[in-house]
Amino acid sequence: MLRVTVKQEGSVESWELEGKLAGEWAKELDRCWRRSPSKGPETLKRVHLKAVSYIDADGKRLLSEMYREGAEIKACGCMTRAIVEEIVREANARGAEAQTAEETPSPSAGVKGR
Repeated sequence: MLRVTVKQEGSVESWELEGKLAGEWAKELDRCWRRSPSKGPETLKRVHLKAVSYIDADGKRLLSEMYREGAEIKACGCMTRAIVEEIVREANARGAEAQTAEETPSPSAGVKGR
């Protein structure tokens, strides 16, 4: 079971999660997240893993998507902190790879035709 509490305070939307973020519960959270009326850069979304006891691969994938979309993710407990740190590390690595790819000239760059 997963309990989700959403609070709106000014331009901050807080999502408090309690329980297991796995399987059908992860899918339901994804549906709720997608239907959230507050979209756009003016709204800061915070996801607080307040009392999450388990996160499976689907849950981690969803948290990664939320993070990439700009959500702040706060963890409580060793397991959730480790998962959030991994999500941030992977996102930073992907960002660095993308930036390197943009900066690396193609093999034909600078070669003039004859």
